[in-house]
Amino acid sequence: MEMCYGVSKRRACGVLELARSTCYYQSVADEQAELRIRIRDLAYARVSYGYRRLHVLLQRKGWKVNHKRVSTVSTSKRG
Repeated sequence: MEMCYGVSKRRACGVLELARSTCYYQSVADEQAELRIRIRDLAYARVSYGYRRLHVLLQRKGWKVNHKRVSTVSTSKRG
């Protein structure tokens, strides 16, 4: 819309009644897809391991990931 009508993002979002943050949003889904696959593989290989131990294994492999994300992903994949 900016290119066609030559208006600013602020004005275009105002006309469309959108939050300006919507224009700047960038998804991080690609980043998490690889993480989900890695956690799934670890969880299936080591069934008795909980999310805390999976988190430690990921840290040892060089992943910078929050323990809460590991918990959420591992429980959703197992359950």
